[in-house]
Amino acid sequence: MASLIAKLIAFLEDRAGLGAVMALLRHKQVPVHRHTIWYYTGGFTLFLFGVQVATGILLLLYYRPTSAEAFESIQFIVTRVPFGWLIRSIHSWSANLMVLSVQLHLVAVLFLKAYRPPRELTWVGGMVLLFITMTFGFSGYLLPWNELAFFATRVGTDIPAAIPVVGPFVVKLMRGGAEVTGATLTRFFGLHVAILPLLTTALLGMHLALIQKHGMSVPPSIQKEADAGRPLRSISFYPNFALREMMAWLVAVAILAGLAAFAPWELGVKADPFASAPAGIKPEWYFLWMFQAFKLLPAHILGLEGEMVGVMGVSLIAVLLLVLPFIDRSAKDSFRSRLINAVAILGLVFVVGMTWWAYGAAQGRTP
Repeated sequence: MASLIAKLIAFLEDRAGLGAVMALLRHKQVPVHRHTIWYYTGGFTLFLFGVQVATGILLLLYYRPTSAEAFESIQFIVTRVPFGWLIRSIHSWSANLMVLSVQLHLVAVLFLKAYRPPRELTWVGGMVLLFITMTFGFSGYLLPWNELAFFATRVGTDIPAAIPVVGPFVVKLMRGGAEVTGATLTRFFGLHVAILPLLTTALLGMHLALIQKHGMSVPPSIQKEADAGRPLRSISFYPNFALREMMAWLVAVAILAGLAAFAPWELGVKADPFASAPAGIKPEWYFLWMFQAFKLLPAHILGLEGEMVGVMGVSLIAVLLLVLPFIDRSAKDSFRSRLINAVAILGLVFVVGMTWWAYGAAQGRTP
């Protein structure tokens, strides 16, 4: 057995040059300090993306993306396919955990100042990956073609209509027509299983290559301590950090298994486009803060429609986050950097508060 493994390693080394890759991984160093735990959020997200791909491929074997068959095909997966209910639950739960993990990774990079030169493109690529992840969630939400997903998608696709000039065109482009129909389902399916995975894979490759090139960022506070004479420890990426990363993946597997087994993802009731929207329709949790904030806007603000102002505000926030590395370029703890931290904290409080408020309203109480 040992000789067979040795021959396989020699074969791969001769054809693919794996020795050079392993040497590169061993050479890469990961800083060890009190904030090192946040480095694991990136690998955690990557693992969950792999789970999404694997379980998504299995679901594709049975799923049929038409309004007449989508719900029934998932019903068949859940009730008739061996372990189909488990695969679907893992896919749904890992999607939500992936969104949460991406957001935690963004917050960690933001407060650890890991976006500063020369890592501007790493941040920009990560932000685009965040936007794609949110689009993954939005497009996948409709695919079961159940009542909740149908009416939530109708509400969500109504929002771009507030954009001046191009709004109605964007809505028709998203829906494939004036209303949410089977054409919308087909478009969302193509986006979810083809276009977004292709873009994600390309951007992930670029993102990982840039991290490999520039290495792990050290927070300014830790760098300041190192400059003052306190030694900065580090460990090799392979095998030390990689083994710790795999332990985090095992934790993810345990969480997914527990959620899928004890809280299987519900299918709900098949969508009826001619029925009235049921009470309490709301988007997924990662869009709730926008949903609640838009509800609080007055009908008109300075002569503009309130919903239009809301869309413009969210778009402005997205643009500011995207260009953040070009706003805060100082390597030191400057006034601008502290101001950005304060604004970021207020933004987090606002997002969490709006989300909590929306959940409280959905339960018929004020939180």
